[in-house]
Amino acid sequence: MYAHKEEHSIVKMCKVLNVSTAGYYRWRKRQEDDKTERDRFNQLLDDRILFHFNDNLGTYGRPRIHRLLIREDLKVSEKKVANRMRELGLFAMPPKKYIHTTDSDHVKKVYRNELDRNFRPEAPNKAWATDITYIHTGEGFLYLNPVLDLFSRRVISYAVDDHMDQSLPLRALRRAIAERNPSEGWIHHSDRGSQYCSTRYIDELLETKATISMSRKGTPYDNACVESFFASLKKEYIYKHVFKTKAEAIAAIDFYINFYNRKRIHSTLGYASPIGYEKAYEMAQRQVACQGHITSA
Repeated sequence: MYAHKEEHSIVKMCKVLNVSTAGYYRWRKRQEDDKTERDRFNQLLDDRILFHFNDNLGTYGRPRIHRLLIREDLKVSEKKVANRMRELGLFAMPPKKYIHTTDSDHVKKVYRNELDRNFRPEAPNKAWATDITYIHTGEGFLYLNPVLDLFSRRVISYAVDDHMDQSLPLRALRRAIAERNPSEGWIHHSDRGSQYCSTRYIDELLETKATISMSRKGTPYDNACVESFFASLKKEYIYKHVFKTKAEAIAAIDFYINFYNRKRIHSTLGYASPIGYEKAYEMAQRQVACQGHITSA
């Protein structure tokens, strides 16, 4: 009837079809109310999707956006989120091709892969991983060396400079040790680069009674967590900017690592941020200790 309302009057069609005019208009009102409710929900959904996409630097795709909406008690399927994001023209930036930069052509001693791709230690400060990447600026290259705790993927410390000799990772390592003071036997994993095989670096690790672990030659997947961090840093932030100066790039690195540690959610961490994941672990440990104290008492 509604489709033919321009051709025939509603009253006449109701009479022919033996339908009450009042009943027809009640039905139309319900249709309009339903449509309005649906439109309002879609508008709310679009607003929240846009907020979370922009609030997280345009880095989140469908799964993470969906998880944040669920946390807000918005009952929506992941498929609908994907459709709305497509309608809004929101797409997370795809990763760029991996570039191998390790200098392993040296005669220094290398160590076996003790980590063996066990990227999920049961507690903080059990296994750390590190590596070096480069960032282009108008004043030349910068080199970044972070140290990650594999338990939470948190960047414990990092060093940035315009060179990548042994002093770069050594500064990052010393800051991480001062910050965390890991217990004897903790695993330090890196590639076979000359910086990590240098006498000063190895001595620093031995002094803290670390278990030294190195990736197999030409196998970046042995250090996949750090490679993943580099990919996130570059595709989510660095590649979206052009840095005229090294100072601009350093400020961008500082900003992103703060965002990454405090705010960026990880699917491998149950969609928690690195710092959030560590805090949840600490709280759980305190509860266990408290329950043990009550039981013993």
